[in-house]
Amino acid sequence: MPKAARKSHKTDKKDPSGTSTAAKKNLFKMNTDLGQHILKNPGVSLAIVEKANLKQSDTVLEVGPGTGNLTIKILERVKKVIAVEMDPRMAAELTKRVQGTPLEKKLEIILGDVIKLEKLPYFDVCISNTPYQISSPLVFKLLALNPPPRCAVLMFQREFAMRLVANPGDKLYTRLTVNAQMWAKCTHIMKVGRNNFNPPPQVESSVIRLEPKVPRPAIDYEEWDGLLRIAFVRRNKTISAGFKSSAVMAIIEKNYRTYCAQHGIALDDTPDNDVEMGDEDVEVEDEEEMEVDDDDGDYDTEKPRVVAKENRRRLKGKVGRLVTEKVRKVLEETELGEQRAGKLDEVDYLRLLNAFNKEGIHFS
Repeated sequence: MPKAARKSHKTDKKDPSGTSTAAKKNLFKMNTDLGQHILKNPGVSLAIVEKANLKQSDTVLEVGPGTGNLTIKILERVKKVIAVEMDPRMAAELTKRVQGTPLEKKLEIILGDVIKLEKLPYFDVCISNTPYQISSPLVFKLLALNPPPRCAVLMFQREFAMRLVANPGDKLYTRLTVNAQMWAKCTHIMKVGRNNFNPPPQVESSVIRLEPKVPRPAIDYEEWDGLLRIAFVRRNKTISAGFKSSAVMAIIEKNYRTYCAQHGIALDDTPDNDVEMGDEDVEVEDEEEMEVDDDDGDYDTEKPRVVAKENRRRLKGKVGRLVTEKVRKVLEETELGEQRAGKLDEVDYLRLLNAFNKEGIHFS
């Protein structure tokens, strides 16, 4: 007589909180499109916290806390953590993790996109296992803060991280590099392999420490960045090449008119009939290099160039010609016009900006 089929007594395992393992895995299926790669190595988390040199009185801004592996270690050392998280599931898990513990009162969670927040709350230090797609916007947002944080310890895709610490002439030296090094001391802390994350990303990571300069450089951030955007339209071309775009010169002319109006400078706004421009090719460049990662974690160095034909005759006004002459004069006198953007440091760009400003040329 055959044996009766044996019933399975296998049950769904539960963790100490009472949540089934299967349910938890289903709940926390990571959304890699949002850059959700949870740091699972406690040794790396501890090293990041150590490098932040935290004080008991500090308020820390953490971007993308996830399930809180890094957050808990920060909470144990500071007065308060403000965690900005986009995923409601992650925010709920982090809340649950500290609920009923002494750490609960020290944690504030903001649900949303840190880049879209109009104003960040006050904080002393920023720590982030940064989602790759917001790496560049987050750095620029932190650099533009006034007053800035004491320091920021940030995890990035390795190639992006190495851009922050690159030297003039390096392949990875970009507008991002010059901006970061103008406003902060940038230090590479450590490499972090893919297997330290769950799920593992397709690329390696690195941790960077940014220490904003004190006192803050006495220049306007928007104007400084405006000059760099023009210079790095094409990193491997000369500085003067960035000023050959009709769109760029139109913006500079508009800014010059504003400057003259504010300072009571009269302008001869009549057409310059002696100078007539015929058919020409006008090269239209994108405003900046691509500084965000694409979906698969690869890193593009440049946006494609668009070349448009302008087949029309146009008259160039006297103001436009005056502005063109001022730009030519600055580029020649500073001897930087024929230099390549990727080989100049922040001191060179400061000298260039100062020379433009003396001629009434501004970029914001």
